[in-house]
Amino acid sequence: MTQIRECACGQATVRDEAALWFVRLQEPAIAAEERQRFDAWLAQHDAHRDEFQLLQSLWAATDLVPKERLQALCATPVASLKRRPLLRYAVAASVLAVALGLGLFSGLGRSGVYSAEFATALGERRHVALPDGSQVDLNSRSRLLVRFERGQRSVELSEGEAMFSVEHDSSRPFVVAAGPGKVTVTGTRFDVRRDATQTRVAVEQGTVKVQGREAADGEFVSLTAGLGTAVDARGRVAAAYAVDSQALTAWRSGKLVFNNASLNEVAAEVSRYREQPLRVGSEAVGRLRLTSVFKSDDTDALLKALPSILPVAVKTHADGSQEIIAR
Repeated sequence: MTQIRECACGQATVRDEAALWFVRLQEPAIAAEERQRFDAWLAQHDAHRDEFQLLQSLWAATDLVPKERLQALCATPVASLKRRPLLRYAVAASVLAVALGLGLFSGLGRSGVYSAEFATALGERRHVALPDGSQVDLNSRSRLLVRFERGQRSVELSEGEAMFSVEHDSSRPFVVAAGPGKVTVTGTRFDVRRDATQTRVAVEQGTVKVQGREAADGEFVSLTAGLGTAVDARGRVAAAYAVDSQALTAWRSGKLVFNNASLNEVAAEVSRYREQPLRVGSEAVGRLRLTSVFKSDDTDALLKALPSILPVAVKTHADGSQEIIAR
């Protein structure tokens, strides 16, 4: 068992901190500053990551524990926990299962069913730890519905973008539905983005199977690391093509990376991080290409810099929206 280590905050242990962070990360919304503090805590020491991952594993195991047992664990006297450090994990997991189960989670107990909904606001990014040990990072303006049962793990990205790090489980495929497409894996790392006209998939590690949501089982495109595809509104899956997965997932560190991107693509991406959409004034302007890196939380800086990079100007309309026009 992992040794308990004292942390810099005094008597509290790394294990206590891990349990507190785990609870916070399951809340309906978490501020960007709070998420940054968690990332910093996780990076401070390998022990932090070890304790957090162990707690995730225990949480994942709670679907095998009868509901009455979980409730009994919640009633364990605090004094006894000081003598039984491992039980603190069980209590933390059972509190999540029973107390939070009254709100976001439902059906956790004898049925082994887990369901939850997670969402992000404009400019917010959020990290989610799922009960099977999988990790999800949600981009700005995203919404994720999760339902796990004993034989399957189902997720629906109803809007936005998510990076999935899926815990391997050959007996329970992990299926992500996103608009007209769906992605099936048993364990890998990939990004899914749902736009108004298409769903885009990019793989960083492992292999995924992408198909139209209504397609037969044998109709799919297989992707490995460094490959991506797109599913159009009619459920047609494009042939696999090479992608820069690091650039596509730079949003996780608060960056917008454009590598020879058209201004149409730039405007669509920037609009994800602004109250009002950014438009392109003409087809000719939309075809101009941009290579640069900006901060996703400061898209005003991008708009200020754009006229010095390309022969364009940025026009602000009465409703607050902005348009890129020829100069």
